[in-house]
Amino acid sequence: MDLPVNMRTPEELRAFAKEIRLQSLLMANRAGSGHPGGSLSAAEILSVLFFRQMKFDAKNPKWPDRDRFVMSKGHATPALYAAMAEAGFFPKEDLKTYRQLNSRLQGHSSIYTPGIDVCTGSLGQGLSVGNGMALAGKLDGKPYDVYVVMGDGELQEGQVWEAARSAAHYRLDNVIAIVDRNGLQQNGPTEKLMRIEPVAEKFAAFGWHTSEVDGHDVQELCNAFDLALTIRGRPKVVIARTVKGKGVSFMENVSSWHGKAPNAEQLRQALAEVEAM
Repeated sequence: MDLPVNMRTPEELRAFAKEIRLQSLLMANRAGSGHPGGSLSAAEILSVLFFRQMKFDAKNPKWPDRDRFVMSKGHATPALYAAMAEAGFFPKEDLKTYRQLNSRLQGHSSIYTPGIDVCTGSLGQGLSVGNGMALAGKLDGKPYDVYVVMGDGELQEGQVWEAARSAAHYRLDNVIAIVDRNGLQQNGPTEKLMRIEPVAEKFAAFGWHTSEVDGHDVQELCNAFDLALTIRGRPKVVIARTVKGKGVSFMENVSSWHGKAPNAEQLRQALAEVEAM
């Protein structure tokens, strides 16, 4: 059973994040499609969650007392699958089948993949699902927490704020949402397309405990999650300020790296830059 490994050092967590980036790039290149920008921005978030924070049993993915995880930004599967393979949910060799016909590693997360509890990719729905899981845990007397990783573009969806209100109303202190705040969505900056700031103040107004961190600083993420677990009586959100395409110079802060893959030459450069991080 893989309980949180709190003795993981920052260096180990950064190493996991690097592996997540490398595998994400390789998967997108092999498939000829994918979402590398949003995968690279979430690497440290997923590293800390899977290798330090969440309790689960990779050999028994349906263990009733496991922490629940919802990847609301369900298009960022390269990073998610890389983390899950490293954690032991399935062989790393399976990553080579990403987006192939009949593969259990499809472009958006699916319950056909061991360790995934809900299909996601239709943005704005993940927090509602997480609330349901959290409320069920309360009713069943289960000790698990529910972690929901959200993109910032999906905060433009009204359903997100309905879910924020209901989580506070039901005092779901077993919900921890993480906003991957990279500032970009498919067609450009969130603040130009439909302003979402001030994010922290909006969640606070709904009754949430809020933290804002550098989403690429593993120690800041660890501290925020540790603090979140001490807050009782209300849901918690960690707003992780990140860079879309982090680690690859020609992908950083470029919104078009959404739904496309690096070619062979770009892959060589990207892998070298990530290795040098």
